[in-house]
Amino acid sequence: MPLVTPEAFVLGLSALGAGIVMFAAVGIGIGQGFVAGKAVESVARQPEAQNDIIKTMLVGQAVTETTGIFALIVAIVLLFINPLVEML
Repeated sequence: MPLVTPEAFVLGLSALGAGIVMFAAVGIGIGQGFVAGKAVESVARQPEAQNDIIKTMLVGQAVTETTGIFALIVAIVLLFINPLVEML
């Protein structure tokens, strides 16, 4: 009798993978904070370019946030839908 069934092994590794994927949120938060800080510094140096700086910052923040949303979707798929279990 095996100690761990194949289904339990796949579910355990899926939960571990979902946790690792969500570490992306830490990097995203750090990156967005860094971008916002640099934008504030840029506006302080060149107040006349404030509109251009903010537009560029918001586009960068949006692109960065899509990575976080993608990581969240991957984690949800691994935890709740889990197509790997049906392959067994």
